Amino acid sequence: MFKVETYKDNRENNYDLLIKQLKGLLEGEKNVIANLSNASALLNQFLDRVNWVGFYLLEENELVLGPFQGLPACVRIAFGKGVCGTAAEQLKTIRVEDVHQFPGHIACDAASQSEIVIPMVDNGVLIGVLDIDSPEKNCFDEIDQLKLEEFVSVLMDVYKG
Repeated sequence: MFKVETYKDNRENNYDLLIKQLKGLLEGEKNVIANLSNASALLNQFLDRVNWVGFYLLEENELVLGPFQGLPACVRIAFGKGVCGTAAEQLKTIRVEDVHQFPGHIACDAASQSEIVIPMVDNGVLIGVLDIDSPEKNCFDEIDQLKLEEFVSVLMDVYKG
């Protein structure tokens, strides 16, 4: 007799495989831009219900566009502005079910309906954020948040290294 995995279990296992692939891509490479470029490409391949995946990096008290996959995006985001600026200011992950209901949402791609932003933090200091948009409302849940935070943690281990 075999165990039939639930959708939830399958997603968690798929995320674990994604994180394993990320570790393989990062192994031996210290260049931040190269690693973030590969990380955004990997997420873009893995996440089938997204239209934008990328990083904003802290530069002189604002977020500046880094490596990404998707349509051209806003280049600079101030702290406290939009989902990215709010997550950066609060140093916590923000999941938004409907971006049109988020006060001050910055619409770089009109097709975006939901968003998740995970801060990249080293010893309490913001480095940047991982930003992922979806053309579907309520695309991201607790599993996505937990596993994407783990994904960012792996990136930060290399970033610090």
